[in-house]
Amino acid sequence: MLIVMRKGSSPQDVQRVLDLIEQLGFRGHAIAGTERQAIGITGNPGPVDPALFELLPGVAQALPVTRPFKLVSRELKPDDTVVAVGDRRLGGGGFTIIAGPCAVESEDQILSLARMVKEGGAHMLRGGAFKPRTSPYSFQGLGERALRLLARAREDTGLPIVTEAVDEASLELVESYADVIQIGARNMQNFALLRRAGRSKLPVLLKRGMSASLEDFLMSAEYLLSEGNGNVILCERGIRTFSQHSRFTLDLSVIPVVRRLSHLPIVVDPSHGTGHRDRVAPMARASLAAGADGVMVEVHATPDRALSDGPQALLPAQFTTLAAELREMALVLSRRPEVVS
Repeated sequence: MLIVMRKGSSPQDVQRVLDLIEQLGFRGHAIAGTERQAIGITGNPGPVDPALFELLPGVAQALPVTRPFKLVSRELKPDDTVVAVGDRRLGGGGFTIIAGPCAVESEDQILSLARMVKEGGAHMLRGGAFKPRTSPYSFQGLGERALRLLARAREDTGLPIVTEAVDEASLELVESYADVIQIGARNMQNFALLRRAGRSKLPVLLKRGMSASLEDFLMSAEYLLSEGNGNVILCERGIRTFSQHSRFTLDLSVIPVVRRLSHLPIVVDPSHGTGHRDRVAPMARASLAAGADGVMVEVHATPDRALSDGPQALLPAQFTTLAAELREMALVLSRRPEVVS
């Protein structure tokens, strides 16, 4: 249920509603809007009688929320969520470019690449410290050493850091060094990890699982919001289908549907979504055209020697060209060019 407060209602009115929700054994979530405040209710096993709230001072109306993902839904929060990451704002009409290597391999590698992608047009730096791989014999990442190197790259370039946590122990380390916690596709339904990330003060970038439906995806985001973390960024990264011409099928049709159903921003990872370098730029451009709030692409100076996912990494010059193309497209589409400049 959504409790909509009257314009000009007092903090005492809001607290009175929250107190009643708690007395009923449910959880209340205050949601600030552009003109008035609303309060969402979760934890109720069935419908809640609107009359319990409609006579309280300051309450305009009590509305049922029909979606199973309540806090994620636009029914609960009509305005777009804008996630602040350092001095950047992701969502709300802009377009954000996140770039960097799949994995941090050495100090020279990450510092030089961070400078290259910053000069090329990136707004945030990605780089894996913990790498969940299909094979136990593949490179698993440098762990905390990689996090320290990412922090040095941030000091050197000013780019905020996005990196993945694979379990609760690594999440605590990521919190100490990074600016955004990434929850990868393989952990999209690791509910214990989602609850822990939902209690973090850092924004969370949640990747869609490779076999997840849209409802599965949004319900995983609901776990994060239900624990109090409203700074959630969704990421489409491709799903498994019968297609053999691409590593995954990048489901760009999900972008307009997410924007209709949810207030959360959504970015696209065309690198993992295609698995092939020559397809990354076309799908990144298509992501912007479809309405995504940003893209996350992999870049490597020597991809043929990369320790992880080299075939899908752009060369620095290719990334610079792509970033310039995205800036031009954003101008045509009136997508807040100052955000992508």
